[in-house]
Amino acid sequence: MTLDPPSSPVRRLFEPVRIGPLTLRNRTIRAAAFEGMAPGHAPSAELVAYHRAVAAGGVGMTTVAYAAVEQSGLSFAHQLWLRPAIVGGLRELTDAVHREGARASIQLGHCGNMAKAIVAGGRPLSPSGRFNLFGPTLPRAMDAADLARLPQSFAGAVRLAREAGFDAVEVHAGHGYLLSQFLSPWTNRRRDAYGGSLENRLRLTREVMARVREAAGGDLAVLVKTNLRDGFEGGLDRGEAVEVARALEAEGADALVLSAGFVSRAPMEVLRGAMPTKVLGALMGDALGAAVGRFGQWLIRPVPFTENYFLEDAAVVRRAVGLPLVYVGGAISRAGIDRVLAGGFDAVALARALLREPDFVRRLEREADARSPCDHCNYCAARIYTTSMACHQVDPPPPDLRRFISARGVE
Repeated sequence: MTLDPPSSPVRRLFEPVRIGPLTLRNRTIRAAAFEGMAPGHAPSAELVAYHRAVAAGGVGMTTVAYAAVEQSGLSFAHQLWLRPAIVGGLRELTDAVHREGARASIQLGHCGNMAKAIVAGGRPLSPSGRFNLFGPTLPRAMDAADLARLPQSFAGAVRLAREAGFDAVEVHAGHGYLLSQFLSPWTNRRRDAYGGSLENRLRLTREVMARVREAAGGDLAVLVKTNLRDGFEGGLDRGEAVEVARALEAEGADALVLSAGFVSRAPMEVLRGAMPTKVLGALMGDALGAAVGRFGQWLIRPVPFTENYFLEDAAVVRRAVGLPLVYVGGAISRAGIDRVLAGGFDAVALARALLREPDFVRRLEREADARSPCDHCNYCAARIYTTSMACHQVDPPPPDLRRFISARGVE
């Protein structure tokens, strides 16, 4: 797809943008990439420091990744669980971000069939109770009580986010997490009012949105992350993704964050490139990790990385809806970001570029030819399941990563 060049790229990227009741100082957002910095399901000093650094680096808004709305939505021991006990720690984070002139958002979600019983307090929940190989987990199908409770849990999390000082929330309805599992025909095989037709598969997401909008009131922005496609045959395709976007617009979303991929079936559709599975397996340090290290490249297939890799699909949604859209996916250079904004997108979300260089946004403002030095090797992603995110390119590298750097190129 060819897009016309922007008429005034300098003004466009660094002009304020409005998302619902919220105004950002520029059109950059730190994407909700899992940090792994929440031991005991609570924010750490490391999490606060990272988001402060990104805010100081010039981003318009930073998004704290994946906060479970209830215990049953947890996969890891170092994943946020949004509950009253952590509001004070999150307030430290939002205060730090606000002092640097940026806005703060928090992503709210539920892992569904990827939750782990040891931290979730019971069997994982899912639409249909189908075995999840990438867990590996054997979930149970959600019953009427679960379906009634979940929208209330999202609403409660929104109220706590407000108390913690966040300016926005991002409802996670993509990447194969619980709401995405309901939307996808691959994981949703229900035969009741929540399965079958797309309208039925949308039902739970609509109910969640109604409660979220009510809890958000008129002064907390509500963004939704949603898939452009699941990335495999039998999953949500682009045609249904457009209908999901239209439904979310009708439900009052202030903006959509357009992504793709399914963690339990097509994980590299999200990130692109290859997963360094030897590193991942070694950090896991158990029998499953040994299997991942040996056979991971057959289970987690690489997908070629290209700049702005979701842009063509996202442009189809742009033509179909009128609400603000946030582009994410391979935005690594000033020229590429300008092309995104020229295509009618309202903001661009960055993840790996800001991990490699927290002040990348400042450099985008200074340098017309700015480009991230991130090499998209995905070592940061290999770490997050067992420890916190980190970039192998930083000097010096994290101590527990040094011994793996020499293994690059043999994955």
